[in-house]
Amino acid sequence: MGYIMELRKIVGSRPLLMVGASVLVVNPKENLLLQLRKDNGHWGLPGGALEVMESLEDTAIRELLEETGLSANALEFFGVFSGMEFHYIYPHGDEVYNVIAAFVCRAYEGELKAQPEEVSALRFFPLNALPEQINGPDFPVIKRFIEERG
Repeated sequence: MGYIMELRKIVGSRPLLMVGASVLVVNPKENLLLQLRKDNGHWGLPGGALEVMESLEDTAIRELLEETGLSANALEFFGVFSGMEFHYIYPHGDEVYNVIAAFVCRAYEGELKAQPEEVSALRFFPLNALPEQINGPDFPVIKRFIEERG
């Protein structure tokens, strides 16, 4: 199932450094795409863990397609995020310290289709009307995106 899951077989739920990518998908109306996560019931950005021999850009493209059905035509690097704000304990007990490369995607194609194993819903939100329940590690990324837009 992937690099992190293979490590989990060895270390159990102990803390791991998890490198990954997330994507801020922005539509022509300047609305932000969020996905309702099945694991914790919070809204968050499409994204996931880096796999062995994969670039962060490839991770962003793969995760976006897997989780939303959208293909990125272009990605713009937004920033790298890490630190205590990105510590996360999954509902089943696995603990991670995330290091996230975030990308903005305004050029994409495809039809929204939620990945049934991980995503309950997909929806574009106006930046001034985001849902209250934002996934912890995604919140600082979204907050900075809004702040930089002015």
